Amino acid sequence: MALECPYCAQPNADRALVCNSCARDIAIPASLIAERDDLIRKREAVREELSRAKAELESYKIRKGRLATADR
Repeated sequence: MALECPYCAQPNADRALVCNSCARDIAIPASLIAERDDLIRKREAVREELSRAKAELESYKIRKGRLATADR
């Protein structure tokens, strides 16, 4: 399968580091891939934490509403 250059859209060998047509770098270093994967994991953890915080806030609002109603 050919790797398409993101700049000129020409096909290149799968493991090409530089485009045969436009001579631009087309390889993604493993360190960037690892960093991307780490950021994706962190993003998911933050999303889960935000979801828990939203649920806790809703629960607090409901309890607060019940207390206000009971005080009347």
